[in-house]
Amino acid sequence: MNDFDFLAGSWDVANRWRTDFLDPSSAWEEFPAVSRGTRHFDGAASFDEIEFPTKGFAGLTLRLYDPAREEWSLYWSSRRTGTLFQPVVGRFTDGRGEFHGEDTYAGRPILARFLWSGITERSARWEQAFSADGGDSWVTNWTMEFSRR
Repeated sequence: MNDFDFLAGSWDVANRWRTDFLDPSSAWEEFPAVSRGTRHFDGAASFDEIEFPTKGFAGLTLRLYDPAREEWSLYWSSRRTGTLFQPVVGRFTDGRGEFHGEDTYAGRPILARFLWSGITERSARWEQAFSADGGDSWVTNWTMEFSRR
């Protein structure tokens, strides 16, 4: 519990994503974002909204801690869809969070992996990777570098 307390507050976010989320040779595109996070349930829940001003969309993440399983479930929603995506589930070990779940990309079933690392009072790193082969190989397709405002 309390693993996501670091996200409370306002952040500038430097994003890089691949132009094709499943092609490891596709180009990287860079763009800014602003994230605002809050802590709830004495640290067992976290919420943030992120705005991508040059992309014209926003999203939010709800993170809930299950003390019986000692796991977090992370739910993403985009302003574009207004629905919650299936969660990625996992935990932090030695300051690094790893979360996995099932999703689809361009109509294809994929596995998704989120990693949180490099967490300090002033910075953090998030990255997303997809696997189209059941987890045998992963394509890192989106990274975010967080800097406290």
